[in-house]
Amino acid sequence: MFPLTEENKRVAQLLLNTGTCPRCIFRFCGVDFHAPYKLPYKELLNELQKFLETEKDELILEVMNPPPKKIRLQELEDSIDNLSQNGEGRISVSHVGSTASKNSNLNVCNVCLGILQEFCEKDFIKKVCQKVEASGFEFTSLVFSVSFPPQLSVREHAAWLLVKQEMGKQSLSLGRDDIVQLKEAYKWITHPLFSEELGVPIDGKSLFEVSVVFAHPETVEDCHFLAAICPDCFKPAKNKQSVFTRMAVMKALNKIKEEDFLKQFPCPPNSPKAVCAVLEIECAHGAVFVAGRYNKYSRNLPQTPWIIDGERKLESSVEELISDHLLAVFKAESFNFSSSGREDVDVRTLGNGRPFAIELVNPHRVHFTSQEIKELQQKINNSSNKIQVRDLQLVTREAIGHMKEGEEEKTKTYSALIWTNKAIQKKDIEFLNDIKDLKIDQKTPLRVLHRRPLAVRARVIHFMETQYVDEHHFRLHLKTQAGTYIKEFVHGDFGRTKPNIGSLMNVTADILELDVESVDVDWPPALDD
Repeated sequence: MFPLTEENKRVAQLLLNTGTCPRCIFRFCGVDFHAPYKLPYKELLNELQKFLETEKDELILEVMNPPPKKIRLQELEDSIDNLSQNGEGRISVSHVGSTASKNSNLNVCNVCLGILQEFCEKDFIKKVCQKVEASGFEFTSLVFSVSFPPQLSVREHAAWLLVKQEMGKQSLSLGRDDIVQLKEAYKWITHPLFSEELGVPIDGKSLFEVSVVFAHPETVEDCHFLAAICPDCFKPAKNKQSVFTRMAVMKALNKIKEEDFLKQFPCPPNSPKAVCAVLEIECAHGAVFVAGRYNKYSRNLPQTPWIIDGERKLESSVEELISDHLLAVFKAESFNFSSSGREDVDVRTLGNGRPFAIELVNPHRVHFTSQEIKELQQKINNSSNKIQVRDLQLVTREAIGHMKEGEEEKTKTYSALIWTNKAIQKKDIEFLNDIKDLKIDQKTPLRVLHRRPLAVRARVIHFMETQYVDEHHFRLHLKTQAGTYIKEFVHGDFGRTKPNIGSLMNVTADILELDVESVDVDWPPALDD
């Protein structure tokens, strides 16, 4: 059963005569179910020509009380599927005596510029799939996206005005929303073909994306008249090569008056000589995230590469010692490293370590067993005695928020070796043990002023515990609010941190060694060794 009715006949004949392909004719006739679009193009053209030859009395429905729409659509889809499978009703193009053009199957559609002709066929789908399979990506599903030339919207607008005028003669109306969108029809046809060829489902939430970009140089100037009539719609953007984007063109088409459009653009649109060109076929995988905790045992290792004025100061960093292994195993293009706070180059991170997360951009390999991740962690740990990693695991983008929450809200525990200019005895430091929840004000330290905004930050020292070493040294264990500058709390930073250890003891104090003993962020989840 053919999807068009007698009511559609004049519109279908008009569009076919002016150079429109069968699938676009279906779109303008409001055919919003998938099966008819999926038929091979030549078969579709034959069926359309046959339909347009049919006498009117053959199109009258014999059923006086037609079944509900849902049932009719289902029967229609079934009958078309059967038609496709059994080959019934197929007519050779060369033998059709039609009122339409005998060479219609060779003409490029004046509306879709070949998108719903050549680029819906299995041969094209196979070429795209060969590219996908050669890309080296691991995937179990995919999302398929297409980018069409913006002038297609102009041509569709012209065809819509033509059809609307014709339907008006029959006292019928056609809104822009009544037309099936080109992208929708294209996906109806191609998604099942991709899924069948690659053996995986099409899933809009998949992290693996296959994108195809089409262009049509021959008709690229179709949009240009709109810029003169609606200049406000076309404004240059840094990341756009042309002002004639699809969104800008659609905005102008919604704004332009019909009579102005018809003065500037042919209706129906002219038939092009060539189909669209494929500018690019690209594969990309969404980022995956790996998290864990690291210990840093060196006092000569920055967290991230230390580069000043283009010159590298130290040969490695925590970030690189971890991420280099991940990049290689995940076959990723690049990475972004983040952590719950950071320690200075001369500060060790002990205890259960500091939480970190690494975003791996466009990874080609994404599926790992828990055993493989354990082996990767061991490989990182065996590669250097400066760091160790624990609890390495795959996490979601959303889960990283737990780590960032801890930067300001949680607490951290430190151990500092302190020097004093005056000789001290054990009793001189014992009073520090009794201070609880000491509130301090810290103006941005001089040493980080080049990368942090100038501000006064209120912080809390929750408790302190002292350990006497000798008359000029003692060790201070302290638990603080996250974000506290410990070095400045000891020496005062020329009065920028108040109070400080020096002012509390009435001495000049400085810090010789600092260790992070714990970062109290309960993330990522601890794993069994």
